[in-house]
Amino acid sequence: MLRDKNLAPLSRQHQHALALCVRLNRALESDDIDLDVWQAEIAQQFEAEIAGHFAAEEKDVFPQAARFSELRGLVQELLGEHENLRKLFARAAAREMDALGLAEFGEKLALHIRKEERELFEGMQKHMNADELNALGQALERELPAAVCAVSAAQSGPQQS
Repeated sequence: MLRDKNLAPLSRQHQHALALCVRLNRALESDDIDLDVWQAEIAQQFEAEIAGHFAAEEKDVFPQAARFSELRGLVQELLGEHENLRKLFARAAAREMDALGLAEFGEKLALHIRKEERELFEGMQKHMNADELNALGQALERELPAAVCAVSAAQSGPQQS
């Protein structure tokens, strides 16, 4: 299913995080990995984008999804995954991860993102009408970092000055 434009900023952030997972996996496979450098990048990515992304999902997206009985259990799962991922991000920030820990982090983050894209967003698009999705999009514009919204606006067409 094509992603609704109102969820697209979150999907773009998902793409950034998945790219991090792919690069991390490749580095781990090469057996030539600087653990400190990777943990610093993971911590930086969390501070720059993912912390705000999680907050927006928890404040705006998850409550909307939880209105639908078919999505309530999934929302609870995703909230638990956010909690576990925050712990992994904190371990990276504290430089407490070894190669196995980095591999676990990359796998858990990628699985979480795919679950949100394939199950949560698809379910929301199925159950929510256009007005509800537009209201959610407006809420996300207020919550997400300005850079994400600027990308969204630029991709939706020319702006008046």
